[in-house]
Amino acid sequence: MGASGWDYVTTYDGDVESALATLQAGVFQQEYGDDARYRSLEALYEDKEFMGSEGTHTILDIDRVVATDDPPTDSDITDYGTLRPLALGRVTHHFGTDRPSVAQYEELVAASRHVASHKEHKQSLLGECRMRWTGYYIVLYSGDSATHLGIFGFSGD
Repeated sequence: MGASGWDYVTTYDGDVESALATLQAGVFQQEYGDDARYRSLEALYEDKEFMGSEGTHTILDIDRVVATDDPPTDSDITDYGTLRPLALGRVTHHFGTDRPSVAQYEELVAASRHVASHKEHKQSLLGECRMRWTGYYIVLYSGDSATHLGIFGFSGD
């Protein structure tokens, strides 16, 4: 099926795990709400063959949040299925601030989708995610308040 990039903006109340769970519930309903095979997110995750070989090519392929902002590595099996914060230095590099807004995030995501070359993609915001089956999050602000998360990653081979 190939690799698929995905990105989302979701509300944030200070708990990344809670924000991820809420987002995943909404994406599950949108993608599988009328699907007789999977009556719940848990039923989807129980289908180890599907999830292990094909996956959903959505945020549903992420099963846990990790605190480290170290980039994931292909050689560490525990890095697969993780969502991690984008390192603060990389946030500042892309946004020019450590407190980007939703509008700034959406603008950089759109720009990342329209780059002309692989080299430009690697230098873009979405290019930060270089390992499949992983993702990053960025805390987004409205004034001084953290209000949303920008979440992006890749699934597939």
